[in-house]
Amino acid sequence: MVSTHESPAESSRRTPPFGLALVVIAVALISINLRPGATSLGPLLEEVRAGLHLSPTLAGVVTALPGFAFAAAGGAAVGLSRRIGLSRGITYGVAAVVIALVARVLTDSSLLFLVLTALALAGMGLGNVLVPAWIKTHSSDGGVRLMTIYSMGLTVGGAGGPLLAAPVAGIAPGQWRGALGMWGVVALAALIPWVIITLKDPVRGAVGPKVSSRVRHSPTAIALTVLFGVQSMNAYVQFGWLPQIYRDAGLSAGSAGGLTAILTGLGIIGGLIMPTVIHRSRDLSPWMIAFGCLAAAGYLGLLVAPATVPWLWVVLLGLSGFAFPTAIALITARTRDPRITGQLSGFVQPVGYLLAGIGPLVVGLLHELTGGWTLVLVLLMTSGLGITLAGMRVARPVWVDDEVAARS
Repeated sequence: MVSTHESPAESSRRTPPFGLALVVIAVALISINLRPGATSLGPLLEEVRAGLHLSPTLAGVVTALPGFAFAAAGGAAVGLSRRIGLSRGITYGVAAVVIALVARVLTDSSLLFLVLTALALAGMGLGNVLVPAWIKTHSSDGGVRLMTIYSMGLTVGGAGGPLLAAPVAGIAPGQWRGALGMWGVVALAALIPWVIITLKDPVRGAVGPKVSSRVRHSPTAIALTVLFGVQSMNAYVQFGWLPQIYRDAGLSAGSAGGLTAILTGLGIIGGLIMPTVIHRSRDLSPWMIAFGCLAAAGYLGLLVAPATVPWLWVVLLGLSGFAFPTAIALITARTRDPRITGQLSGFVQPVGYLLAGIGPLVVGLLHELTGGWTLVLVLLMTSGLGITLAGMRVARPVWVDDEVAARS
């Protein structure tokens, strides 16, 4: 039976010393800014490669950086929040995004560009892990409403990056530099409310102790990590390489960016409905089966007829991508105690993003070795099975708190 009892400490943590409007604005703005720095690169990868003289291998490193940087920063996020607090940790992450995204377009050094890109992505990685725990700490409904806003914001930002990349590059000073650098300026809007929250928020260490080995042994946590990792791998392969797949099939950079934006934009719908679906459903198994089948079908379409009905393949992959907001929402939905939420987030996301980082790097290497996309797409088709199998394990409402307690 699910316990609804909360300790006084938990209740006090859910009474933030700032208004609801500021909370909503802060969550919405940070969520919008946790993806464009990564997703805007794909449609302009060819121009960035030419401008910085990147080899195909280094271009593969660029596309892999989001997963690896998110994993590294996410692994450090819980420990950082214990020392300086959730709000301050998030604020530092946003500040890193602002500074690094602007600075990286001012350099002609490929090495410095990679370093600054990694710094910006690390700032986003802190937000990835800490924001769900912050939401759980400051929510009275278990985080359903704020996680809906957060999931939608992630997909809005993810869609905005590739959608605006080519059009802005066509009119901005510096072309691709202006198109990428504008996201650092946009991130300033997210920094302001989080600075205000940090000044008002006395809560420290709300995430609790470092990631427990008991969390690592939770079957639900492991399955959720696999689900998150496989879907994130798909997402970042798509962000980094799908525009190039379409360009190699004969489409323009603008068309490729628009198609990628459709794919990520569909996630807005997923981000809107999936937290509520999870909250109201006893069994998500049909959804998990559908996610896997849609992924396999989308990659098959890219393999056999990429330019024939290109919009159909992005729609199939975009609907499969509902697995991403599902995995994000399950971090809060499968926990009760905000401290367990933080520990689960600090376990699932770093490990999951490490898997996500390997995918784009391997895709780049395989593409360079084979000179085509056939082997890549065949391998990606098999990811649908991983989504379904892992998803079936987390499809029913099992509490990670109870699995952790059983090992104590």
